[in-house]
Amino acid sequence: MTATTDGNGGSPVARRAAAGGAADPRPGAGRAAVNGAALTGPAASTATGTGTGAVTGPAPGRPAAPMTEPSPPPGPVPGHGSAPHTGAPARRTAVNPMSLAPAAGPLAALDTAVGSAPGTETVPGTDAAGADTVPPAPRTAVSDTVLIAGSAGVTAPPGPGTERAPGPGTDPADASAYPATGTDEGTDPAAGDDADGVRSAARRAAGLSTAYLLSRQDPQGWWKGDLETNVTMDAEDLLLRQFLGIQDARITAAAARHIRAEQRADGAWATFYGGPGDLSATVEAYVALRLAGDSPDDPHMARASAWTRHHGGIAGSRVFTRIWLALFGWWPWDELPEVPPEVIFLPSWFPLNIYDFGCWARQTIVPLTVVSALRPVRAAPFPLDELRGDPAARPPRKLAPALSWDGFFQRADRALHLYRRIAPRAVRRTALHTAERWIIERQENDGCWGGIQPPAVYSLIALHLLGYDLGHPVMRAGLESLDRFAVWREDPDGEPVRMVEACQSPVWDTCLATVALADAGLPADHPALVRAADWMLAEEIVRPGDWSVRKPGLAPGGWAFEFHNDNYPDIDDTAEVILALRRVRHPDPARIDAAVARAGRWTVGMQSRNGAWGAFDADNTSPLPNRLPFCDFGEVVDPPSADVTAHVVEMLAHEGGADHPSARRGIAWLLAEQESNGAWFGRWGVNHLYGTGAVVPALTAAGIPPAHPAIRRAVRWLESVQNDDGGWGEDLRSYREESWVGHGASTASQTAWALLALLAAGERESPAVRRGVGWLARTQRADGSWDEPHFTGTGFPWDFSINYHLYRQVFPLTALGRYVYGEPVIVNRRER
Repeated sequence: MTATTDGNGGSPVARRAAAGGAADPRPGAGRAAVNGAALTGPAASTATGTGTGAVTGPAPGRPAAPMTEPSPPPGPVPGHGSAPHTGAPARRTAVNPMSLAPAAGPLAALDTAVGSAPGTETVPGTDAAGADTVPPAPRTAVSDTVLIAGSAGVTAPPGPGTERAPGPGTDPADASAYPATGTDEGTDPAAGDDADGVRSAARRAAGLSTAYLLSRQDPQGWWKGDLETNVTMDAEDLLLRQFLGIQDARITAAAARHIRAEQRADGAWATFYGGPGDLSATVEAYVALRLAGDSPDDPHMARASAWTRHHGGIAGSRVFTRIWLALFGWWPWDELPEVPPEVIFLPSWFPLNIYDFGCWARQTIVPLTVVSALRPVRAAPFPLDELRGDPAARPPRKLAPALSWDGFFQRADRALHLYRRIAPRAVRRTALHTAERWIIERQENDGCWGGIQPPAVYSLIALHLLGYDLGHPVMRAGLESLDRFAVWREDPDGEPVRMVEACQSPVWDTCLATVALADAGLPADHPALVRAADWMLAEEIVRPGDWSVRKPGLAPGGWAFEFHNDNYPDIDDTAEVILALRRVRHPDPARIDAAVARAGRWTVGMQSRNGAWGAFDADNTSPLPNRLPFCDFGEVVDPPSADVTAHVVEMLAHEGGADHPSARRGIAWLLAEQESNGAWFGRWGVNHLYGTGAVVPALTAAGIPPAHPAIRRAVRWLESVQNDDGGWGEDLRSYREESWVGHGASTASQTAWALLALLAAGERESPAVRRGVGWLARTQRADGSWDEPHFTGTGFPWDFSINYHLYRQVFPLTALGRYVYGEPVIVNRRER
């Protein structure tokens, strides 16, 4: 396992285990040369973007990904990113989950699609017949209004002292209706903790934020903030260009400016804002700057090399960093873990088959098996002796005991190195050929792989090694797609700066923006919301993907995170898109109903055996992949998480399915996962503030009353970690060190998550909520936005962090809207 342990010997980020599944790739056509052997490959005229499943080509109505982003308003360019953990559960308090009545509501039809009947599953807190074994808590619907499925609009019932509209004749999107807030440092619009003053400040802040967010919408209907990660993305882009021989002086110079600007004073590079220096990131950034022409004697380079040597040199860096160096002879291939392409042959039931890995790891590992098998070496443009630490400072690693997992995999790696020498040529050729087809089939319509940068980079290298020249349609489309990951801006001197995004988040950003605007009082039939709904509907995925390996009988339906990722829709986005669509009064409600029905069936069908939901696959919980010597780059499996499960439960509740067996099992799992301090772990956001901010609204939406002990524990924890300034913050180091849990500089997104939980728990008039709302109003910028340099998104806990630049806008607006107008409630069709 890669999870680190806390002082008590348990991991605050650890999770679960169990797996199975495999797919049969389609044959290709045409020829490509591999080390003198002819392999089947796509013909030069073959269109890119096929993917897995019987259905090929783009889904009906899918528009092409835009080549450029909408121009941001004047001002600083905003900036933003996260993977699951396995192992022993974190410290949790066992809770008797509230048992809800058996399903008989609108979602009962979903049981047919997933092969189960309502009321037949045993839930903790019930007997085998589904009867309650503990008295059920009072069934309380949000704002005392029953949630009804099949609606297409949302209204929020006015709570005590709330207004349903910003004011008589006032459009919440009209920024001129509101005085500027947050422009005078030290002036708190909510000073004095006066309820009316706080409410007034919140209404003004929500109006300004609404206007700002509307100004950021693309004419097609989508939103997308920058997705900022770390400089390894930029360094590896330059290394790829060097390897393929496609260097571009303008790109190199602009990327180098960005990399230099991110360097710490001690010479190192961190992987998140304010974080400690990271050895692998520092090595990659240093090499990239050498490629850009920086001299090792330059002061900033000398500091970087000294820091690198002091922390172990190249030998101490991660496997992926040393693979990049091996491509140029700076590290020997023999000293890297062996990853044979024959792994593609392992059947779905066999341990460590490719479907035991999370989708992001699977898409990366398959092309890397090709690279590992062929071991290319390009001529190094310069030596890297200055990055090699003292060998005496790093004695050879001893073998772990043979009966331990580490010892087993160390010896297995030695055996694989021996196998490489004797691997039958016919078997190796067939393995490479099969991996090649697998890669090609998963190229998206825009030329990328999975909508994320790392698999695209390694897939391009692998295919090039297999004989695909740079003019081949597959290669050309792939390289063009990578250019669309670049964000260009200017530095203070007016020079171009280029930052590479690891991924792009338009679907996620659009559904969150839609929820925020609707909850902040924008009319449900506002043109911006209708445009957003139309764009999301066009992005629906209606074809099978890798998820169907383990769910072969499940009909497709759902949404991905990116512009193009039809092979990997995700459960989190799908749940949130449904919640967003139900807030829009669309001129064609039947279209929304049909999409929601498909997506709801798919989501329920993707439930894992333990009752919870992962992000991309069901039951992707094998404990073995994280133990491989090769897998030291972050989380490589996709077990269920509290935040994804909470979003699904919230969606099911709003669809009238709180009593559905799937929802009941999800609720039971969430209650059992609460940690002893009252918080929930956050897998895809930082960290316990994100988890708790997702779970509490889901539980109350599903009928768990605010007086329930689990809700009260969460409230007490949130109140206990509120910062003195009224905001909330949690540092990424909370994934490794318990002392950081719930602690960190106040941020707009994390303050909003805490407020969303407290508001759902009925704490609207509490001092903690008023102080939190006051902090948001006080720190809002004059244009209606918030600044947030801290990373609050998670790719892999600790190992890969994200700053989603739109988080700082959508979550504060959602919290302010719910504070002013109350919790959202779905409206009955008959009331539309």
